[in-house]
Amino acid sequence: MPKTIAQGFEKFLIKLQPTQNEHLKSISHRSSVSRCLENNWAKTQLFETGSFGNGTGVRHYSDTDYFAICPEEAFYDNSGTTLRAIKETLQATFTQTLIEVRTPSVRISFGVHASEIIEITPACYHQLVETAGGKRRSYFIPDYERGWMISCPSAHNAYVAKQDNRLNGKLKPLIRLIKAWKFYNNIPITSFYLELRVAKYAESRQSLVFDLDLRNILKLLCDNQLAKLQDPMGFSGYVWPCQTEAQKRIALSKLATGYARAFNACQCRIARPELAFEWWQKLYAYEFPSC
Repeated sequence: MPKTIAQGFEKFLIKLQPTQNEHLKSISHRSSVSRCLENNWAKTQLFETGSFGNGTGVRHYSDTDYFAICPEEAFYDNSGTTLRAIKETLQATFTQTLIEVRTPSVRISFGVHASEIIEITPACYHQLVETAGGKRRSYFIPDYERGWMISCPSAHNAYVAKQDNRLNGKLKPLIRLIKAWKFYNNIPITSFYLELRVAKYAESRQSLVFDLDLRNILKLLCDNQLAKLQDPMGFSGYVWPCQTEAQKRIALSKLATGYARAFNACQCRIARPELAFEWWQKLYAYEFPSC
Protein backbone atom coordinates (compact mmCIF):
# COMPACT_ATOMS: atom_id res chain seq x y z
CA MET A 1 0.00 0.00 0.00
CA PRO A 2 1.41 3.45 -0.87
CA LYS A 3 2.17 5.57 2.18
CA THR A 4 2.79 8.94 0.54
CA ILE A 5 0.85 10.86 -2.08
CA ALA A 6 3.82 10.65 -4.45
CA GLN A 7 3.87 6.86 -4.08
CA GLY A 8 0.13 6.77 -4.66
CA PHE A 9 0.50 8.59 -7.97
CA GLU A 10 3.39 6.39 -9.08
CA LYS A 11 1.31 3.27 -8.40
CA PHE A 12 -1.69 4.80 -10.16
CA LEU A 13 0.36 5.63 -13.25
CA ILE A 14 1.42 1.99 -13.55
CA LYS A 15 -2.26 1.06 -13.57
CA LEU A 16 -2.99 3.65 -16.29
CA GLN A 17 -0.23 2.50 -18.65
CA PRO A 18 -1.75 0.69 -21.67
CA THR A 19 -0.54 -2.87 -22.12
CA GLN A 20 1.31 -3.99 -25.23
CA ASN A 21 -1.37 -6.60 -25.86
CA GLU A 22 -4.05 -3.91 -25.71
CA HIS A 23 -2.31 -1.90 -28.41
CA LEU A 24 -1.63 -4.95 -30.56
CA LYS A 25 -5.30 -5.88 -30.44
CA SER A 26 -6.19 -2.47 -31.80
CA ILE A 27 -3.64 -2.34 -34.60
CA SER A 28 -4.52 -5.88 -35.72
CA HIS A 29 -7.43 -4.36 -37.67
CA ARG A 30 -5.27 -1.84 -39.48
CA SER A 31 -4.52 -3.98 -42.55
CA SER A 32 -8.17 -4.93 -43.16
CA VAL A 33 -9.29 -1.28 -42.89
CA SER A 34 -6.50 -0.15 -45.19
CA ARG A 35 -7.33 -2.87 -47.70
CA CYS A 36 -11.03 -1.92 -47.67
CA LEU A 37 -10.26 1.73 -48.40
CA GLU A 38 -7.68 0.83 -51.08
CA ASN A 39 -10.10 -1.46 -52.88
CA ASN A 40 -13.26 0.61 -52.54
CA TRP A 41 -12.29 4.24 -52.03
CA ALA A 42 -8.83 5.43 -53.07
CA LYS A 43 -5.13 4.79 -52.64
CA THR A 44 -4.67 5.03 -48.87
CA GLN A 45 -1.78 5.21 -46.43
CA LEU A 46 -2.56 4.85 -42.71
CA PHE A 47 -0.29 6.22 -40.02
CA GLU A 48 -0.91 6.27 -36.30
CA THR A 49 -1.56 9.50 -34.40
CA GLY A 50 -3.29 10.38 -31.12
CA SER A 51 -2.69 9.17 -27.57
CA PHE A 52 -1.19 5.77 -28.37
CA GLY A 53 1.10 7.28 -30.96
CA ASN A 54 2.18 10.01 -28.53
CA GLY A 55 2.57 7.87 -25.40
CA THR A 56 -0.29 9.47 -23.42
CA GLY A 57 -2.99 6.79 -23.75
CA VAL A 58 -4.97 5.43 -20.79
CA ARG A 59 -5.41 1.69 -20.30
CA HIS A 60 -8.85 0.41 -21.40
CA TYR A 61 -10.00 3.91 -22.42
CA SER A 62 -7.84 5.21 -25.26
CA ASP A 63 -8.64 4.08 -28.76
CA THR A 64 -6.17 4.11 -31.65
CA ASP A 65 -6.20 6.97 -34.15
CA TYR A 66 -5.02 6.88 -37.73
CA PHE A 67 -4.72 9.48 -40.46
CA ALA A 68 -5.88 7.96 -43.75
CA ILE A 69 -3.79 9.79 -46.34
CA CYS A 70 -5.61 9.84 -49.69
CA PRO A 71 -5.22 11.91 -52.86
CA GLU A 72 -7.13 15.19 -52.85
CA GLU A 73 -9.44 14.10 -55.67
CA ALA A 74 -10.88 11.37 -53.41
CA PHE A 75 -12.48 14.01 -51.16
CA TYR A 76 -15.54 16.23 -51.50
CA ASP A 77 -15.41 19.97 -50.82
CA ASN A 78 -17.80 19.27 -47.92
CA SER A 79 -15.81 17.30 -45.35
CA GLY A 80 -19.03 16.03 -43.75
CA THR A 81 -19.95 14.40 -47.07
CA THR A 82 -16.48 12.87 -47.23
CA LEU A 83 -16.82 11.39 -43.73
CA ARG A 84 -20.24 9.91 -44.54
CA ALA A 85 -18.94 8.40 -47.77
CA ILE A 86 -15.98 6.79 -46.00
CA LYS A 87 -18.30 5.49 -43.31
CA GLU A 88 -20.56 3.88 -45.95
CA THR A 89 -17.53 2.41 -47.75
CA LEU A 90 -16.31 0.76 -44.56
CA GLN A 91 -19.79 -0.36 -43.52
CA ALA A 92 -20.23 -2.23 -46.80
CA THR A 93 -17.25 -4.41 -45.85
CA PHE A 94 -17.65 -4.57 -42.07
CA THR A 95 -21.39 -5.21 -42.15
CA GLN A 96 -21.74 -6.39 -38.54
CA THR A 97 -19.52 -3.67 -37.05
CA LEU A 98 -20.70 -0.43 -35.46
CA ILE A 99 -19.28 2.42 -37.54
CA GLU A 100 -20.09 6.07 -36.78
CA VAL A 101 -19.07 9.51 -37.98
CA ARG A 102 -17.39 11.32 -35.08
CA THR A 103 -16.01 14.48 -36.67
CA PRO A 104 -13.21 14.77 -37.67
CA SER A 105 -13.06 10.97 -37.88
CA VAL A 106 -14.91 7.78 -38.65
CA ARG A 107 -15.09 5.56 -35.55
CA ILE A 108 -14.97 1.77 -36.04
CA SER A 109 -15.92 -0.35 -33.01
CA PHE A 110 -14.50 -3.83 -33.54
CA GLY A 111 -15.33 -4.66 -29.91
CA VAL A 112 -16.72 -3.17 -26.70
CA HIS A 113 -13.35 -2.14 -25.27
CA ALA A 114 -11.54 1.02 -26.34
CA SER A 115 -8.55 -1.11 -27.37
CA GLU A 116 -10.77 -2.58 -30.09
CA ILE A 117 -11.89 0.81 -31.42
CA ILE A 118 -10.03 2.72 -34.10
CA GLU A 119 -10.71 6.18 -35.50
CA ILE A 120 -9.90 7.01 -39.10
CA THR A 121 -9.36 10.66 -40.00
CA PRO A 122 -9.35 11.31 -43.74
CA ALA A 123 -6.43 13.54 -44.69
CA CYS A 124 -4.76 14.85 -47.81
CA TYR A 125 -1.27 16.26 -48.01
CA HIS A 126 -0.99 20.04 -47.65
CA GLN A 127 2.69 20.98 -47.58
CA LEU A 128 5.91 20.79 -45.64
CA VAL A 129 5.89 23.30 -42.81
CA GLU A 130 8.83 24.72 -40.90
CA THR A 131 8.80 24.05 -37.14
CA ALA A 132 11.28 24.40 -34.30
CA GLY A 133 12.00 20.70 -34.79
CA GLY A 134 12.53 20.92 -38.53
CA LYS A 135 10.24 20.48 -41.51
CA ARG A 136 7.03 18.48 -40.96
CA ARG A 137 4.24 17.25 -43.21
CA SER A 138 0.90 19.02 -42.76
CA TYR A 139 -2.49 17.77 -43.92
CA PHE A 140 -6.03 18.93 -44.54
CA ILE A 141 -8.51 17.12 -42.28
CA PRO A 142 -12.25 17.69 -41.59
CA ASP A 143 -13.21 20.56 -39.30
CA TYR A 144 -16.43 20.94 -37.30
CA GLU A 145 -18.13 23.20 -39.85
CA ARG A 146 -18.03 20.82 -42.85
CA GLY A 147 -14.88 22.43 -44.16
CA TRP A 148 -11.22 21.49 -43.88
CA MET A 149 -8.52 22.55 -41.45
CA ILE A 150 -4.76 22.09 -41.38
CA SER A 151 -3.23 19.57 -38.99
CA CYS A 152 0.37 18.54 -38.37
CA PRO A 153 0.36 15.65 -35.86
CA SER A 154 4.10 15.03 -35.98
CA ALA A 155 4.72 18.67 -34.96
CA HIS A 156 2.27 18.39 -32.05
CA ASN A 157 3.91 15.15 -30.92
CA ALA A 158 7.35 16.77 -31.12
CA TYR A 159 6.07 19.76 -29.13
CA VAL A 160 4.82 17.52 -26.31
CA ALA A 161 7.96 15.36 -26.43
CA LYS A 162 10.23 18.41 -26.16
CA GLN A 163 8.48 19.65 -23.00
CA ASP A 164 8.38 16.12 -21.61
CA ASN A 165 12.15 15.75 -22.05
CA ARG A 166 12.78 19.15 -20.47
CA LEU A 167 10.66 18.15 -17.47
CA ASN A 168 12.42 14.82 -16.93
CA GLY A 169 9.70 12.67 -18.41
CA LYS A 170 6.90 13.98 -16.19
CA LEU A 171 4.72 15.81 -18.70
CA LYS A 172 3.34 12.75 -20.50
CA PRO A 173 2.38 11.06 -17.20
CA LEU A 174 0.67 14.31 -16.14
CA ILE A 175 -1.28 14.34 -19.41
CA ARG A 176 -2.22 10.70 -18.80
CA LEU A 177 -3.48 11.63 -15.31
CA ILE A 178 -5.71 14.44 -16.61
CA LYS A 179 -7.07 12.15 -19.33
CA ALA A 180 -7.83 9.48 -16.72
CA TRP A 181 -9.89 12.06 -14.80
CA LYS A 182 -11.79 12.74 -18.04
CA PHE A 183 -12.40 9.06 -18.80
CA TYR A 184 -13.28 7.87 -15.30
CA ASN A 185 -15.83 10.66 -14.89
CA ASN A 186 -17.21 10.57 -18.44
CA ILE A 187 -16.34 14.22 -19.10
CA PRO A 188 -16.95 15.32 -22.72
CA ILE A 189 -13.71 17.25 -23.25
CA THR A 190 -11.59 16.18 -26.21
CA SER A 191 -8.30 14.46 -25.42
CA PHE A 192 -6.47 16.61 -27.98
CA TYR A 193 -7.58 19.79 -26.20
CA LEU A 194 -6.45 18.46 -22.81
CA GLU A 195 -3.11 17.31 -24.20
CA LEU A 196 -2.30 20.70 -25.71
CA ARG A 197 -3.67 22.64 -22.73
CA VAL A 198 -1.49 20.68 -20.28
CA ALA A 199 1.57 20.97 -22.53
CA LYS A 200 1.03 24.73 -22.84
CA TYR A 201 0.72 25.00 -19.05
CA ALA A 202 3.96 23.06 -18.64
CA GLU A 203 5.93 25.48 -20.84
CA SER A 204 6.28 27.89 -17.91
CA ARG A 205 7.21 25.19 -15.34
CA GLN A 206 10.69 24.17 -14.28
CA SER A 207 9.46 20.99 -12.58
CA LEU A 208 6.21 19.10 -12.07
CA VAL A 209 4.62 17.62 -8.92
CA PHE A 210 1.66 15.50 -9.93
CA ASP A 211 -0.86 16.36 -7.23
CA LEU A 212 -0.11 20.09 -7.14
CA ASP A 213 -0.02 20.46 -10.91
CA LEU A 214 -3.24 18.50 -11.35
CA ARG A 215 -4.90 20.96 -9.00
CA ASN A 216 -3.38 23.89 -10.90
CA ILE A 217 -4.54 22.60 -14.28
CA LEU A 218 -8.09 21.98 -13.08
CA LYS A 219 -8.12 25.51 -11.63
CA LEU A 220 -6.84 26.88 -14.95
CA LEU A 221 -9.60 25.09 -16.84
CA CYS A 222 -12.18 26.42 -14.38
CA ASP A 223 -10.88 29.97 -14.46
CA ASN A 224 -10.88 30.19 -18.25
CA GLN A 225 -14.21 28.32 -18.51
CA LEU A 226 -12.79 25.85 -21.02
CA ALA A 227 -11.88 28.61 -23.43
CA LYS A 228 -10.83 27.64 -26.92
CA LEU A 229 -7.07 27.24 -27.22
CA GLN A 230 -4.87 28.77 -29.89
CA ASP A 231 -2.88 25.90 -31.34
CA PRO A 232 0.60 26.45 -29.83
CA MET A 233 2.16 25.14 -33.06
CA GLY A 234 0.08 27.53 -35.16
CA PHE A 235 -1.38 24.95 -37.57
CA SER A 236 -4.92 24.13 -36.48
CA GLY A 237 -6.15 27.61 -35.57
CA TYR A 238 -8.27 27.28 -32.44
CA VAL A 239 -8.67 23.95 -30.68
CA TRP A 240 -12.12 23.60 -29.12
CA PRO A 241 -12.69 21.75 -25.83
CA CYS A 242 -16.03 20.13 -26.71
CA GLN A 243 -18.00 19.35 -29.83
CA THR A 244 -21.22 21.05 -28.66
CA GLU A 245 -22.30 23.73 -26.18
CA ALA A 246 -24.39 21.12 -24.35
CA GLN A 247 -21.26 19.03 -23.82
CA LYS A 248 -19.39 22.10 -22.61
CA ARG A 249 -22.03 22.81 -19.95
CA ILE A 250 -21.75 19.24 -18.67
CA ALA A 251 -17.96 19.44 -18.70
CA LEU A 252 -17.90 22.72 -16.75
CA SER A 253 -20.16 21.30 -14.05
CA LYS A 254 -17.98 18.22 -13.62
CA LEU A 255 -14.85 20.34 -13.82
CA ALA A 256 -15.98 22.46 -10.85
CA THR A 257 -16.47 19.30 -8.80
CA GLY A 258 -13.10 17.94 -9.89
CA TYR A 259 -11.24 21.10 -8.97
CA ALA A 260 -12.88 21.23 -5.53
CA ARG A 261 -11.73 17.66 -4.84
CA ALA A 262 -8.19 18.31 -6.05
CA PHE A 263 -8.04 21.50 -3.98
CA ASN A 264 -9.17 19.65 -0.85
CA ALA A 265 -6.64 16.88 -1.48
CA CYS A 266 -3.77 19.34 -1.74
CA GLN A 267 -4.88 21.23 1.36
CA CYS A 268 -4.33 18.16 3.54
CA ARG A 269 -1.47 16.48 1.64
CA ILE A 270 1.03 17.01 4.48
CA ALA A 271 -1.00 17.28 7.69
CA ARG A 272 -3.51 14.54 6.83
CA PRO A 273 -2.28 12.44 3.89
CA GLU A 274 -4.87 9.71 4.56
CA LEU A 275 -7.61 12.28 3.90
CA ALA A 276 -5.79 13.46 0.76
CA PHE A 277 -5.92 9.87 -0.53
CA GLU A 278 -9.69 9.88 0.00
CA TRP A 279 -10.09 13.06 -2.03
CA TRP A 280 -7.97 11.67 -4.88
CA GLN A 281 -10.07 8.52 -4.82
CA LYS A 282 -13.19 10.64 -5.22
CA LEU A 283 -11.61 12.57 -8.09
CA TYR A 284 -10.79 9.33 -9.89
CA ALA A 285 -14.07 7.49 -9.24
CA TYR A 286 -12.33 5.31 -6.62
CA GLU A 287 -9.76 3.95 -9.09
CA PHE A 288 -6.93 5.75 -7.26
CA PRO A 289 -4.98 3.60 -4.76
CA SER A 290 -5.96 3.65 -1.11
CA CYS A 291 -3.56 4.68 1.62
